[in-house]
Amino acid sequence: MADDQHEEVSKKVSAKEEIRRGITVMRRVVQGRSRGIILDVYWSNQGQLIEPNGHTLTSFIGALVRNEIPITCDDWRNKELNESKEKIWSEIKRCFNIEEERRGFCMKLAGKLLRGFRTFLSSKFLKDADGNFVDAELPKKYESLISAEEWEAFKSKRQDPVFQRISATNRERASSPAYPYRKRRVGYGRLEQSMLQKEESSETSLPAHVLWKEARVGKSGVPQEEVLHVYQKCEELSQSLSPDDTKGILSRALDVPEYSGRVRGKGFGVTPTSLSIKKGKAPSNRELHARLEAMQAELDALRREREASASTVYRDASDKDSINCTFQPNIPEGISHCQLYLSSPYYRMVGKGKVHNVSGVLLHTRELPAGCLKVSVDIAVEPNAALPYPSDDSDATTVHEAVGSFVAWPTNLICVGYETPTKSKSKDNAIPRHTESTVSRKELQENEVSNASAQQKKEVSNASARVKSSGAKKTVARKKPTTKYRSCLRTFLEMTDIPTGGVRNVHMEVGIFGFDYDQMIGNEDFMQVFSHEEIGVTVVNTYIRFLYDKLMRPNGLDVSFGFLAPATVNLGLILSRPDTVTEYVLRILMDNKDAEKLFFIPFNTGGHWLLLAINPIREIVYYLDSLGNDWTTYPDMKVLIDTVLQAFRAQRDIQTSRRGANSITWIKVACPQQRNQIDCGYFMLRFMRDTLDLGRLKIPTDYFDEFKCAFYTKDQVDEIKEEWCQFMIELNVCS
Repeated sequence: MADDQHEEVSKKVSAKEEIRRGITVMRRVVQGRSRGIILDVYWSNQGQLIEPNGHTLTSFIGALVRNEIPITCDDWRNKELNESKEKIWSEIKRCFNIEEERRGFCMKLAGKLLRGFRTFLSSKFLKDADGNFVDAELPKKYESLISAEEWEAFKSKRQDPVFQRISATNRERASSPAYPYRKRRVGYGRLEQSMLQKEESSETSLPAHVLWKEARVGKSGVPQEEVLHVYQKCEELSQSLSPDDTKGILSRALDVPEYSGRVRGKGFGVTPTSLSIKKGKAPSNRELHARLEAMQAELDALRREREASASTVYRDASDKDSINCTFQPNIPEGISHCQLYLSSPYYRMVGKGKVHNVSGVLLHTRELPAGCLKVSVDIAVEPNAALPYPSDDSDATTVHEAVGSFVAWPTNLICVGYETPTKSKSKDNAIPRHTESTVSRKELQENEVSNASAQQKKEVSNASARVKSSGAKKTVARKKPTTKYRSCLRTFLEMTDIPTGGVRNVHMEVGIFGFDYDQMIGNEDFMQVFSHEEIGVTVVNTYIRFLYDKLMRPNGLDVSFGFLAPATVNLGLILSRPDTVTEYVLRILMDNKDAEKLFFIPFNTGGHWLLLAINPIREIVYYLDSLGNDWTTYPDMKVLIDTVLQAFRAQRDIQTSRRGANSITWIKVACPQQRNQIDCGYFMLRFMRDTLDLGRLKIPTDYFDEFKCAFYTKDQVDEIKEEWCQFMIELNVCS
């Protein structure tokens, strides 16, 4: 599209002809600022400019960019433009009441308007009616904006064969669109606003295909037949697809190829990322519980089917030859104390009793099912858990109902003694491979408490929903965590191919680590959290995505804090490829050299996680190690960070004395200390979370008073796990 300020001019004019409309300088805005009038700016639900003052801000940015940026600039990302961009942004803030987080949108809009202005100059003054090049003089109208040298360079660029070839390709691609846009300067955002106001709707947005159709209705008010055909096809698709599967409805109807990052039918400023933020920014506790209840209902139905099948197998057992006439070799012969487990929907202990491993034993005059032993249930740990083989004689279907009686129990789910089974069990009596790594003493103890009764779980769930709906915010997040999201996520996983080797992708957008990629996540990563094992880089990266989505961007902290990728900055790469690490860190710092910012580096030494927090402007490095080591323990790490900060100083042309050349400040923070060999990763994640919670660029030497403690408790570590699991559920990684 041509520049907004010149798009209404349709008649071709020569270089000598003057256009009646003058240059837009937006005197009204500047004069209003002198009188103390600062204009408010409003945004749609998708982050687009709307009225009032949306059109005014667009025109004002167009006027600024024509005055500050030369028309010979072809690369908007050129670092040499940073000073001019900063001046444009400061002028915008002086005249408009606008948040700092909108800077990115305004800069993208400025680049778009600059391209439109160059296109306008080329088409109006350098081409005749047939599209042939004309060697025109600099129009007098623009002598105040464009120097003679810039104009000659601009003309020379337009005559370059390479440029003309690219221009011809783009012009051919954009010519004769099948469904032309007919709302002229009214963008999708303002069009959507006017439609909602006209309909007096309480909705905050409209479906993409509805906007797309309205944008192609001309002055007659009647859409073309082709447009109606596409719209009707979209309506049919929207009825047949689930509400969560809205991606590509318009693209499917148009049957055209798409490129990554495009949101068709929404206009400038809307990206897949911005839409996902609006959809999944903060689902209510009630919505999450509704999803959990739906999944639970489905699991109950599957359990009933399994019980019915098990009952059939049990009844048919008497017709077979003796199945269990000898004792099981992995369980001591005779009668032994035991723990009773179930593996579905997740592995946990449900009761305690005695196992009767006696040759030729019968159960209520019947032979035992294959692979089972006779047990007597003494204690119900999870009273409402369903028996693996319900008893026809006693009508017992749950563990509680079986207390004091004998039932059949699968051998591989019986653990002799009162010790928790571990991976060191013999192979014949081992837990199935895909669930074995999920079991740990702590996890089973948590399940014993959290699954004490179904009624207690329901009461906790309802109480949590009441607290959420009553308006409690930060205090809710700090309540003692449960295992509900871990249990739910584990249930979801067992319904997928992930436990058998399947993987999923979590998108990491460019704003997180400075590059765009998809993070693969598999069963091993989930098991690290479920079983309280040492976490790897995948868990760290996806938790950082949680911090970025939930704490940083919604609160505008992305302008004050940043992350460096732990997969790129670690001790192994520093030793093997120091140049690669240096180049990456320096690039990120230089991209943010104009504002003070604190960068988190989750640093892995090969078997231990620690945190570096760098303020490159002040040349301060905060060192947080939950083992209490000093940074001198890792000299290569310190040398590389010092080298990068010195290079950063040099590229910013900061002069310093010879004595001060190596005066980079390292501060060892007295952070909470771990009490085992596993928690370092969880502690490191909490260090970042605590800092973002307070939003401070300075970390006190003795740590923050609000979170100061000798060590993080189990509940504080579990809170990290629950946040991660809840976020994985929200991202639908198990779909």
